[in-house]
Amino acid sequence: RVFLRAVNQFTSVLNRFFLGPNDFELQLWNNYFHLAVAFLTHESLQLETFSQAKRSKIIKKYGDMRKEIGFKIRDMWYNLGPHKIRFIPAMVGPILEVTLVPEPELRKATIPIFFDMMQCEFNFSGNGNFHKVRGAIYTK
Repeated sequence: RVFLRAVNQFTSVLNRFFLGPNDFELQLWNNYFHLAVAFLTHESLQLETFSQAKRSKIIKKYGDMRKEIGFKIRDMWYNLGPHKIRFIPAMVGPILEVTLVPEPELRKATIPIFFDMMQCEFNFSGNGNFHKVRGAIYTK
């Protein structure tokens, strides 16, 4: 829970100080996404692997932290605006990892990111297609 709170503080700082056209820091944003995905996919948070009693106890005490960080990943992706193109195709694999977590709400929240990536590449790549996203999905 402490780690999740720290990541939430990081998101606030990223949005406030490192999102503008003149102060965008690609490496910070890249680190954020990879950190959030690593947290979300960590084996200790995969509630499906626990007994029903243990799962219920964890959810009652902490909630499903995967959903919280997953929704934050989604929101941060959409906050990127025109900077999204700089994360294509590198973020296809990490977002795919998130969508493979067997949590329906999380999937509903993150699968649209792939469509957004395709739209972004189609609109901003200059070549009017989404070959990079498609290729990365095939590869992963």
